Amino acid sequence: MKDRIKQIMDSQQMSQQSFAAFLDISPATLSSIFTGRTKPTLSTVEAIKMKIPNINTDWLMFGSGNMYSDSKDHNLDTASPTPGVETGMLDFGFDDSANVAEDLKTETTRAIENNSVRNTPRETVKTEVKFVDRPQRHVVEIKVYYDDFTYESFYPAPKK
Repeated sequence: MKDRIKQIMDSQQMSQQSFAAFLDISPATLSSIFTGRTKPTLSTVEAIKMKIPNINTDWLMFGSGNMYSDSKDHNLDTASPTPGVETGMLDFGFDDSANVAEDLKTETTRAIENNSVRNTPRETVKTEVKFVDRPQRHVVEIKVYYDDFTYESFYPAPKK
């Protein structure tokens, strides 16, 4: 999940410090997530969802689906609409609006494919096994304690 949070941070073009400030979490918390000391909590996921409402929580938490739940503009500045052919804000006198719309669809599709689960780096888990050479141990004494506060000691027979 930390790699997907990094992907969100990169897609928003923010540094680690500014992303932490944007989410209203401490930079140390974000740093410890990225270094692997701690795992992201539900409050971190909620902070991301509150600030970026169109983020796909299934993708964020489990890596399934696309990064965003819709194909709208994914930048933070959602208050200003993206000028496009449909709005008619810019008219340069070209009559090939179908080509422009097709180019926009291609760019949107490419952005969604780049943010898909297939492009999420896998987390590698390294298993470390230690073999320690120790001399073989031998039983020296066995004590049996009884409920009447007495005990018996048993010693193994000496090796021949």
